[in-house]
Amino acid sequence: MMSIKAKQCGIKFNPPSVILIYENGDGRNVRKRVIPVRNFSQYSDCRRAAERLKHHVRHSLYLESVPLAQLERLHTVLRDHLRGLTIEESLAAQRGPDLHEEDLNKLSDEELSRRKAQMDVLFERNKRHKDDPDFVYDLEVEFPEHSVRETCSWDEDQSDEGF
Repeated sequence: MMSIKAKQCGIKFNPPSVILIYENGDGRNVRKRVIPVRNFSQYSDCRRAAERLKHHVRHSLYLESVPLAQLERLHTVLRDHLRGLTIEESLAAQRGPDLHEEDLNKLSDEELSRRKAQMDVLFERNKRHKDDPDFVYDLEVEFPEHSVRETCSWDEDQSDEGF
């Protein structure tokens, strides 16, 4: 069984296809594979379509090293194109609003779970592990005195002087 390493992955709108640039196991041959996206419309579920494509018998070997999230994003761009959006509009919608400005209480359950999954991925990427070369146990940080401090109404309240 040969090993395949994906180098680039993209989409083609007409006909709807996923384009995969991959390298064979020996690393000498770079090849291109066009994988047709079948039974896909503007109403399709992108996650389900990406899973179906990734686990398809003919394509699973080639798409093994491509993350499912990337395939889902490509399917979302394809679906948005079928809905009449440009690539820029689709990518801007996928990035979504600034996470610090967004009110998560107003999101649907599906959108909230998607945002939480994104936060979990970001947390895992930034998390320090014991095996990391720059890991420091019980790290203490001194903040400079002249740093800008945010004020809060709790800071002004003196009702807890009795404690």
